[in-house]
Order: sequence, then structure tokens, then C-alpha cells
Amino acid sequence: MRKDLGLIVMLALPLAACGKEEAPQQAPGMVAGPRLTLAAIETTDWQSVSAEVTTQDQAQVIARIPGVLTSLSVRAGDSVRKGQVIGRITDNQLAYQADAYGAQASAAAAQAQQAGAELARVKFLTANGVYAQARLDQAEAGARSAQAQIAAARAQQSAVRAVAGNGLVVAPANGRVLRADVPAGSPVAPGMVVAAVTSGPVVLRLDLPEALAAKVRTGASVRVEGMTGEGHVTRIYPAVQGGQVSADVAMAGLDAALIGRRIAASLAAGTHRGLVVPRGFVTARYGLDYVEVVGKDGTASTVPVQTAPATDGKVELLSGVSAGDVLVGGAQ
Repeated sequence: MRKDLGLIVMLALPLAACGKEEAPQQAPGMVAGPRLTLAAIETTDWQSVSAEVTTQDQAQVIARIPGVLTSLSVRAGDSVRKGQVIGRITDNQLAYQADAYGAQASAAAAQAQQAGAELARVKFLTANGVYAQARLDQAEAGARSAQAQIAAARAQQSAVRAVAGNGLVVAPANGRVLRADVPAGSPVAPGMVVAAVTSGPVVLRLDLPEALAAKVRTGASVRVEGMTGEGHVTRIYPAVQGGQVSADVAMAGLDAALIGRRIAASLAAGTHRGLVVPRGFVTARYGLDYVEVVGKDGTASTVPVQTAPATDGKVELLSGVSAGDVLVGGAQ
């Protein structure tokens, strides 16, 4: 009986060895994935600023004479060409003055005709010994005076007509009408802005606090919310108005159809040392950002962090971790 029992045990041992081998289980808290040791590096300091889509220059259409704006053929958003007539200002007094000088010119012409006839008669009589030379000189002077009166009246009439011609409202540059808010029929004075026309390329104009202006340099990078790519500062205006400094940014993709639109932008204003990691090391859960930090015992723990966008699609860790910590990527 004992021999039979021993035989059964010896046969059972090889069969047990043929069973499936169990893999060693991973220790609790361990997370598989790439690891990264945090180190502080120089990163761009981005400042949020207000910006406006505009053009490099704006040309104002100004009234040159007093009168009434009898017509204005453009509205905001219309395209215009340089020299295009877009309206007319009429001053009725100029028309009356031109008519008055025209009448003076006609009267002077009649006097000149009479003086010319008198000169011809005096010349004939002087040649026949009836009048002395002095009488002929007097007649010639009268004829010249009559001609001068004609020229003066016509010159005054031309001057009035030239002033009236300044009533044409002309576009000063090629571009789009930004404002044309003076309705036809309104009285205008010299120097009054009738319309504004955009001129030059479309740019992004930043409004910078004067405390930030000292940190901005030409060529600084600019990001716009909702747009890909970066722009660069091309001009910084050397004047402070209302505590702000303006700067122009050249950026591809700006929509020229919405001149005057205000958008949010970020400006590169210097650098600082920060913890920058690829976005794959950060997980968002219920509106909060988390990272997996590997402890000294090799286990991983979830830590909430505060983040900010960085360059090249990376993120900067502002709080929750410090230099030297080891992160695990790909956490879910």
C-alpha cells in the first residue's frame, strides 16, 4: 500500500510542473512609462496683453473748406483708391462770389473794348496832326488799364473756383474705409474729419503698460489666442499715452476684414528659470492637472500641479513639484 502511494506522488510531481507559470505581480503604486527628472531651465516669460487688429497707418479724410457735405458715396468697409472722389462739400457763398467776379470781368471787357476804340481814333487823329502825342499816351494808358481790370477780375474768379474745387472729398490712399460717420447734409468746417481710410499692411497693435514697455524689444515673439504660429514686434512707438505704449506686430493670418477687432495676445518679455516638461507627463482630470511622481521607494504618487503653456507644445509646472523630482509619463 505504501509503495502504491509513493508511485502516485512521483507521477503527480511532473504533472504539476507542466502547469502555467504565474508572472510576478507588479508592486502596488508602480506606473510603467518613460521617466523624466525635473531640472530648471531658462524659459520665456509670457505676459498677457491687449491687442487690436489694425493697419500700419490710417489716413484721415479732412474737410478743406466750410460748407455742407452734400454727398458721401462710401461707407465703413468699402475699398477706395488713392485720388478717388468719395464726396462733395458745397459752399453757396463761393458760387455767388464767382458770379460776382464774372460780372466784373464782363464789365471790364466792355470798358476795354471802348478804350480800344478810343485808342484807334486818337491814333488816327494824332497821325493827322489833330492831337498831340500826350493825348495818344493817355489813350494807350486807358486801354492798358482796361485790359488789366479784365485780367484781375478773371483771376479772382479763378481763385474762387479753385477754392470751390477743394470741396471735393478725395481718398488720400488705397485701402478700406474705417469710418465714415458724417451723414450727408451735415455742415462741416475746415479740418473736420469726414472719414478715415486704412493704409499699409495689416498689423497687430499691442497696448502695453509703461512698466512692461522697458522689457520689450524689436523682434520679440507674440502669440495670439486661437491662431497658430507666432508674430514678431516690428515697431515700438516712442510715446506714452494714458500710461500705455503701443507696438506693432507682424503676424501671418490676420483677417483684414475685421479692422478694429480686439483680441487677447501673449508677449515674450524676458526669460526666467522654470520646470518645463512635455505635455505627455501631465494628465487632466476634472479640470485639474496631475503628474505622477516617483518616490524614493520606487512607487508613484499622483500630485496636483499648476501649469502654464510653454514653447514647442510643452507646459511649465508652476507648483506642486520641484527640481530633482522624477516624473512618469503616460499616466491615465
